[in-house]
Amino acid sequence: MVPVLMAFACSKTASFFGFGGVAAAMIFANIGAAYGTAKSGVGIASLGTLKPELVMKNIIPVVMAGVLGIYGLIVAVIITQSVSKDSYSAYDGYAHLTAGLCCGLSGLAAGIAIGIVGDAGVRAVGQNENLFVGLILILIFAEALGLYGLIVALILSQASESCT
Repeated sequence: MVPVLMAFACSKTASFFGFGGVAAAMIFANIGAAYGTAKSGVGIASLGTLKPELVMKNIIPVVMAGVLGIYGLIVAVIITQSVSKDSYSAYDGYAHLTAGLCCGLSGLAAGIAIGIVGDAGVRAVGQNENLFVGLILILIFAEALGLYGLIVALILSQASESCT
């Protein structure tokens, strides 16, 4: 059997996929951040009507949701700096699209989890303050989903193949 050498051509459309990764990272991560902020913010507002002294202690879900948007921004900036007009292969474009989707969709999933847990959790803490540590642990595991996507996206964004 004759070995086949894969050569990736420089195509004018490859950058479309790279910039698609930029958009995916920003859009999906920020949707997750916005949902997490809004959903947990509703719970905090509800808590504030009953126990206003607990509002600042329970603002953590909002902060954790906001971090997801930062993950998307980091990946988007890294990918943007890698896209070039002249020597950008289809392989690079596909790798950067995948990196953006990994970060963005992981951020979306984490934002949904943080929002649901944050909403129910801060209301529960309003009724029983001993649940606070458990709430924080659950939020950490939800945030880890976004962090996993960031790590994989950073690895994928470093993939490079020269084109012919």
